[in-house]
Amino acid sequence: MTLDVLADADEAAARAAKAACVTVRSLDSLAELEAAVAVFDEIWEPDSGNSSIRLDLLRALTKAGNYASGAFDVASGELLGACVGFFGPPAHAELHSHIAGVLPAGLRRSVGFALKVHQRWWALRHDVRVIAWTYDPLIRRNAYFNLVKLGARPTEYLRNFYGVMDDAINGGTETDRMLVRWDLLSPAAAEASAGRPAAASFAAEHARGAVVALSPDAAGFPVSGLPVAGGSGSRRFLVGVPADIEAMRLSDPALAAAWRAALRDVLSPLIAGGGRVTGFDRSGWYVVSMERGER
Repeated sequence: MTLDVLADADEAAARAAKAACVTVRSLDSLAELEAAVAVFDEIWEPDSGNSSIRLDLLRALTKAGNYASGAFDVASGELLGACVGFFGPPAHAELHSHIAGVLPAGLRRSVGFALKVHQRWWALRHDVRVIAWTYDPLIRRNAYFNLVKLGARPTEYLRNFYGVMDDAINGGTETDRMLVRWDLLSPAAAEASAGRPAAASFAAEHARGAVVALSPDAAGFPVSGLPVAGGSGSRRFLVGVPADIEAMRLSDPALAAAWRAALRDVLSPLIAGGGRVTGFDRSGWYVVSMERGER
């Protein structure tokens, strides 16, 4: 890794932490790791007797040289968020980011962004060029954060990846996940880490001929577009997701399940068939291209 790349990554991490009014650093002591576990449990609220991640496992991961960091409030010293990742196969030069979360006190301050940009800097220092992780493709804010704010790109749609999870976020539903890879040296990652993300535009894509492949009807139920199944010749698609799937899981579980099935049936075959998610519109639209050579 060149010194210029490392210096730019370090500067981006420092700038993100300053903007969020936090100090981001590695977690080393048992007390700090225990605090991180408490943060994750407060966010996910796992069912009784379980935890989002075991303390002994986290201790072993960090002892083996894997990644665990925390974002501490500058004013109070309180731990506001944490992030944990572990190395993939040695030949891949890849880190898998397993869990990351921010407490309510740290929301709307870009604490999560500061954690991820720190993770990028740390990975580059360890000659890691890619960070991969999964997220729920139905959660709109997560899609925007991962694909736009960070510049990561989906590579695989994973059906019910973790099995049914009964916590406050997953609500006892199947856990379809999107696997993303963050190419740390890509222009998209570098620009996003520097605070210059590139968002997609539904209006612009639609004007270019992109076909709406999944959207809500007047009652909020998902409607699949015919082009995905029948083939209209279009090479670009717009795949919609609901505004707040987490609230929907509580207020209307049947509707939430319908969205899970619909997104699975539309987005999964598009990606499996060679489609690339090239962006995300904040209003809730994946942009999928079947065109060769596009990123």
